[in-house]
This record gives sequence, C-alpha cells and structure tokens, in this order.
Amino acid sequence: MATPYKLRCVILGHEKDVRAVVPTILPEGGILSGSRDVTARIWAPNEMDPGFHEGHLMRGHSNFISSVCVLPPDDQYPHGIILTGSNDSTILAYTLSSPEPAFKLTGHTNTVCALVGGKFGTILSGSWDMTARVWLKEKCVMTLSGHEAAVWAVAIMPTQGLMLTGSADKTIKLWKAGKCQITFRGHDDCVRGLAVLQGQEFLSCSNDSTVRRWLTTGDCLSVCYGHQNFVYSIAALPDGQDFVSCSEDRTLRVWKGGESVQTIPHPCQSIWTVCTLANGDIVSGGSDGCVRVFTRAPERMASVEDQQAYEAEVAAATVPAQLGDIKMDELAGPEALVNPGRKDGQTKMIKRNDKVELYHWDASESEWKKIGDVVGSSQDKEQASSKTMYEGKEYDYVFNVDIQDGVPPLKLPFNITEDPWFAAQKFIEKNQLSQLFLDQVANFIVENTKGVTLGQGQPVNSDPFTGGNRYIPGSGGDNAGTTQGSNPFTSGVRNVPIPDTTQQFMPHGADPFTGGASYKPQGNTTAQTNGNIQSATNQYFPQKTYLTFDTANLDQIIAKMKTFNEMIDDSMKVAVSAIDGLQALTSGGVLTTENLATLQHLLTWPQNYSFPVLDILRIAVRLHSVNENLANVKFLEQVQSHWTEDNLPANQMLSLRTVCNLFSQTPGEQLNLAHRNKLLSAAKNCSKSTNKNVQIALATLVMNFAVPFCGKSDLEAKAEILSAASAFLRPDMDNEAIFRILVCVGTLLWNDEEVRVLADSLQIKDFLSNLQTSAVKKVSECCTLLLKIV
Repeated sequence: MATPYKLRCVILGHEKDVRAVVPTILPEGGILSGSRDVTARIWAPNEMDPGFHEGHLMRGHSNFISSVCVLPPDDQYPHGIILTGSNDSTILAYTLSSPEPAFKLTGHTNTVCALVGGKFGTILSGSWDMTARVWLKEKCVMTLSGHEAAVWAVAIMPTQGLMLTGSADKTIKLWKAGKCQITFRGHDDCVRGLAVLQGQEFLSCSNDSTVRRWLTTGDCLSVCYGHQNFVYSIAALPDGQDFVSCSEDRTLRVWKGGESVQTIPHPCQSIWTVCTLANGDIVSGGSDGCVRVFTRAPERMASVEDQQAYEAEVAAATVPAQLGDIKMDELAGPEALVNPGRKDGQTKMIKRNDKVELYHWDASESEWKKIGDVVGSSQDKEQASSKTMYEGKEYDYVFNVDIQDGVPPLKLPFNITEDPWFAAQKFIEKNQLSQLFLDQVANFIVENTKGVTLGQGQPVNSDPFTGGNRYIPGSGGDNAGTTQGSNPFTSGVRNVPIPDTTQQFMPHGADPFTGGASYKPQGNTTAQTNGNIQSATNQYFPQKTYLTFDTANLDQIIAKMKTFNEMIDDSMKVAVSAIDGLQALTSGGVLTTENLATLQHLLTWPQNYSFPVLDILRIAVRLHSVNENLANVKFLEQVQSHWTEDNLPANQMLSLRTVCNLFSQTPGEQLNLAHRNKLLSAAKNCSKSTNKNVQIALATLVMNFAVPFCGKSDLEAKAEILSAASAFLRPDMDNEAIFRILVCVGTLLWNDEEVRVLADSLQIKDFLSNLQTSAVKKVSECCTLLLKIV
C-alpha cells in the first residue's frame, strides 16, 4: 500500500458505545452513528479542517440503538430517510427536518441489530428474535424465518432480488422471494457482519476471528486470517474488492488481495462497527463512545501533534490477557523489537522492568508500535480457563449478580464467545428484569471478564432433610410410597376433581393412578392388549382433572414447626397452642380468626425455617375456608418467593405443591388462572433444579394449567402453557416429571390444529423422538402417541 491510513479525526459526542456507523447520502461525505446512549447523530464534514460537526440529533427509542441505515430521496421524502433499529424491538424513521420520528416499524420481538436499505425503498432488518423482516411502504411484507439463533447481519445483493442473513447459529442464508435458496456453512462461531462486493461475491465475518469470501452459488472462495478475537463488522472499500474489518482484538484491519496490509490499533476494548466513505476514508465506532475517521489523503489527515497524541493514547491503554499463561521469565526484553515483523499486524509481548508490553508490527511504517500494557496475572488466566457447570452446560464464567438489596443474587452465565450485551439481554429476559438493567449487566460482564473470575460456590444437589427418623417435607408418613404396582403419577399425588364446597377432601388411601384401578380420563375408552395401544384414543391424555398432593405425616410436621418455633428469633415466635390449633385445619376443621392469623404470621418465617410451614399450608389450602381466605395476590407472592434458584429444594417443592393444591377449590383455581403468566414465568427459576421432587411438582403445576383449556380454542393461553412446558422439559429430568409434562403437551394438543403447528415450531417433535426409546414404558408410549398427533 503506497500510502497508509492515518488518523483524520476523533469525533466526540456520544456518551456510550457507538454500535453502528454508515455513510450518509445527505449531507455528502457525512456519517450516521447510533449509540447505546439511545441517540442517533449525523456528523457533517467541516469545511476548514479535517473534522466533523454534529448536524442532526435524533431521539425516540426507549433503549439503545444497535443498527442504522439510510434510504435515498424519493417523492415523499426529498431528503431521504434515516432508520434506526433498537433494543426496544422497533425501527424508527427520521427526516433531516425533525429530531422526532416520522414513523415507526413494529413487528420484531427483540433487538433489531441489523438494517440495510435496498431498491424502491425496501428495508431489510435482522433481529435477536431469530428472524429477518422485509419492509416496504411502512409495512412488513415478508418475514424470513429459518435461523436457529439471532440474526446479527443482513445484506442485499444488487441484482436478482437476493437477500443475505448471517446468524449466531453460525450460518448464512441466501433468500429469494422470501424463500431460503442456500445455507452457507463454514464459520465456527456466530456470523456478525456481511458486506457485498462487486459481481456475485460477498464477505462475512465471525466470532471465530476469520473473514470469509463467498460466491452466491454457495462456494467459499477464501478464508482470511489475521484478527485474534471476534470480528464484529466488515465493509467494502470503494473499489468493490478490498475491504476493512474491526475486532474485539482492538484493531481495525485493511485487507487487499485477501491479505491484511495495515493494522490500525484503537485505545478502546471493542471496535463494534466500521464503514467506508465514498472518498475511501474509514470510519469506526467503539466501546469508548468515540467515532474515529482514518484517511489516506494527506490533506485530510490530522495534524502531526494530534496523530502523536493518538498513538500515545493507544500505547497507554491496558490490554487484558485473554489466552494462556504469561511467564515473565520467558519473555524477551526490548531488544526483541530490533528484529522486523513477518507480516502486518503481528503481535509481540516483551518484558520491560516488571511490566509486560504488547506491540504490533506496522508494515506500512516498518516499525513495532506499542498497543498497550498487558494486565491479568497468570493465576487469573488459570482461573479463567476452567469451566463452570451451570444448568447442565459449561461456561467460562458464572457470576453472582446482586440486583437489589435483600434479594438473593442471580446467576449470570457467560462464555467469552458471546457478545456481552446479548448475554445480558438473555439474563434480564430470563429473570424478568427491567430493560434499564441491560447496560449495567453488560458492563458488569465486560469489567469482570478482563482476567478476573468471581468465586462461585458449588450447587447443593443433596437433600439435607432425609435420614432415619427425620421429618421429610412433603412425605406421606410411614406408609407413604408402599403402594404396589406401576403408578403413572407418583409421590403421593392424588387426582382430586374440583369439589363442591361441601366436599372437602378425597379420602386417603390407594392412589387412583395405580395398577388395574388406575384413573382413566373422562371420554377415553382405550382398549389394551399386552400393553399395546390399539385405538386412536389413549390412557394418558387429555387430562381433565387437577392433580394435587394430599398425603402428609401431620404429627411430624407439627413437631418440626414447634422445634423451629423454639429456635427462631423471639419476635417471630407464636404460641404453642396456636401451632396445635393448625392441625385441625388439615382434617376438615373450621377456620378461625386465630388460625388465619397464625398462618399469615408463619409465612413471614425465614427460608431456613419455612418448609414445615409450607407443608402444613399445602394440606390446609385444600379446605375451602382456608383456600377462600388465602387465595389472594399477597399469599401467592409469599409462596412464589420460594421459587428462587438458591432456595432450599424442600421450600421449592412444597411451595410448588401448595400452588398445585390451590386448584382444588374454586377461589384458588381462579387465582391461579388469573396469574397464569406470572406463575409460569416465576416457575422457570425452579426448572433447572436437579431435585427429583422439585421437578415432579413443577411438572404437575404446568400440567394443571393445561387442564381447564382442554378442548377450548384459547390459542394465547395454550401457547403460553406449551411454551413453558417445552422450556421446562429436559432429557435429564426425572422420568415422572417428563411423563407429566408429556401429558400436559398431549392435553394442549388434543383436537387443536393451531396448537399442533405451534408445537412443531417449538421443535417438540425432536425431543419426543429422542424420548421414544425411553426404557420407561409410559414415557415411550406417551411419546409415540404424541408423535402421531404432531
């Protein structure tokens, strides 16, 4: 390269990360930038110096801007349209005449992270919701579905009406008329950016640190190596063949003929975005909120003093060591910088006194240039290299995140191959946190993955409440579990139809799901011979009555409550006679004002003392008078408060069982159904428990929610319950829990074609196919029946 790129200017104005930059049509030579500070800005070139000034500020989104593009002028908009995509799932359109949006495009259900404009006002958008959408005249005219993860990148080929999408599922798809024509495979990680070249060629960049050059026929022409970390963005130079890319390795690279010919280091951790201007200048946006412009034209270059200041800023930056163990005694000293580098961008670490410095070879000037000081001890590296198991998967980090005082910390898993903001978005969605936490959580990830791993305690898998002659929460006493035969609904669960107010309880005794006297849902007349199902109906679903947890050893429960009452703080104690009075409630006694006050007080006991309280509650709520008096939002919130991941398994199990038993009376049933969304969402916190009894209680809860919708055409409710069931279903679950979720799915699918289509989109069929070979007969049979329906 005859003339290397030099700094033209640094544009200050944004307060947070600049996530997207593109050239403007008007003003000519201008730049459009979008930022996490929830603004988009147009920068116009100065006439008297190499810099830019702010020409237009646009606001309107409720969360950060992650993508931008421009549309050329037309009859309706003579100065063109400016488009911004946001974490608030919308696209806003602006004109140069107003800072307020001209119109809004809605349809995506998650962050709009990619935008590009095409001919005739066509817009192509990509989103974390795993789809791309085609817009025309302010309407979505096509949804491109097929990716299995977020669509990070989009592009439109100049001819033949071809569109491209790149995804976190590691693939690129070529679309025509809304249909996928080709799926490109080759990248080993998320595809982050796409750029169209001349002819039928395009480029892609990825978290696998490479850039690939493709033909639209599906052929990969070449793979470009050079970056040492995620490559976030890529842009073609004006010649239509060469290009630039930017990376998490803190560098922007210029490529010619498939080779990196210049490496431009930045003083920020992440260079999120890059574009090129018509005059050949390069624009980058970084995690420090700066927009930087580099040029080969001497007349547009910054002053010598400004360039020196920029190089000093780069050299003063600290670089977190991300791979390997740095051994100081094996590093060469400054004398190693005498030898020239082998290629542009080559990096070298040297030891200077007690510091490690990182340099890169600048081929354009034939010298080693300091990038920064390497930070992070070898101990940090050893710690960061170990994997942590969380919810059945390995992660580089599993953080404890304190969201609010007095609330247990939440678990935040993260792999270094993920985008911090994408991981943060998944975290706040899982834990139903406000979007206002997004930047806070993402910045927490960024700060704590710079060579530092927070200590994590090992999850407690064992149940501490078992043992000889010990009270076992939720147990049915000495005779519990002795029923002979194969019981499809175990753990002392009985089928209790919704009773009249005069019919308080079903008598204790043999479980109606056992052996030859097993429960047959109403309307099912399945004939069986040697265990083979011979008709279109079956013995498993639909489930038309609620399941409740009824058996209990009352003497042990009361005794444990008295023991805890002696141990607890004096301010929380209750009279022993008040505890004795509760025993009557479990056998059909009359609810008194004193009983109610005692129950409400006991609900305030700390979690370490809660399980006998919850055990007595799950029995008591079957009584109509208790159910009626406690079936309120406050009670539900108190019970639900035990559904945190760090709570005791016994508390999780018994609180889930309590909500299941609320279904036994009309007031509790109506309360549960009115708060279905909230309960199913909160129950996700228990869905990864390794405790068998927690899993069974959770499966029973979701199955109970399916019961009242069997045969009804309430698609919204069924979709919500089916989504929860599919989210809870795991191959490593207890077989009984798996079976109950399968019954739930069958109940929802029964005679409902729309729900069957939804089940297919949730990929339930794949899961059923895997379970069809289960050694547990009822699981395999249930799967076989469901597969016929799906």
